[in-house]
Amino acid sequence: MSDVPGLVVTGASGRMGQTLIRLSQGSDRLRLVGCVERAGHPWIGRDVGEAMGGTPVGVKVTDDALEAFAKAQAVVDFTAPAATVEFAALAAQARACHVIGTTGLEAEHLAKIEAASRHAVIVRAGNMSLGVNLLVRVAEKVAAALDADWDVEIVEAHHRMKVDAPSGTALMLGAAVAAGRGVSLEDTKVSGRDGITGARAKGAIGFSAIRGGDIVGEHDVIFAGEGERVILRHVATDRALFARGALRAALWGQGQKPGQYDMMDVLGI
Repeated sequence: MSDVPGLVVTGASGRMGQTLIRLSQGSDRLRLVGCVERAGHPWIGRDVGEAMGGTPVGVKVTDDALEAFAKAQAVVDFTAPAATVEFAALAAQARACHVIGTTGLEAEHLAKIEAASRHAVIVRAGNMSLGVNLLVRVAEKVAAALDADWDVEIVEAHHRMKVDAPSGTALMLGAAVAAGRGVSLEDTKVSGRDGITGARAKGAIGFSAIRGGDIVGEHDVIFAGEGERVILRHVATDRALFARGALRAALWGQGQKPGQYDMMDVLGI
């Protein structure tokens, strides 16, 4: 048996799924051993390479996640909250490192993921990019340096197909700003203003979401003071950067103790 960790990609037909599959084919540090899709999907039973419009790669798409995970040391998952919770339990059962890039997770989902992390390694992040994770750290430090007289707005833009808002990355940034100020994001978050909203509350952390075209991901953290603004920005032009980060996390997770980690742990920052 190969010493190279086996990889399963969930949501194989999605944008990120296909990107992960392509990148894994060019890797000598991970080997693709499984691809998972929902029951009834037209790719089920087909070689994933052919399903993607290319040549066979010797891996068929399945809807049996547990069977696929049993052959793997790592699972990379950019799907939907309900599916991710199910995959977390199955990956823990298989003792495979579960890398979660799924966004839109709520408290009930997070509690179940935390329970699964008692038995296996889970790396979860709203964004797998090195640049974004550095931006998160910088945003926290800037927020700590500027008091609540500086208004904070987080503006994010994504492609028309994204189903959740604010983005997971925007929420990461908001949480970093709140941590820097020593407050709770839940208590200060303001989203989707519309109509006669009244004056802005002091200390509020505002969020705005733009959806359109094929925008990969853009995030601005705006600190607006009297007579000046500080704007922190990250622009992603290729979603492969998120896939590369996820594969790096899958490798990092090999040999780690069970628990829940994030990209700060993976990157050592």
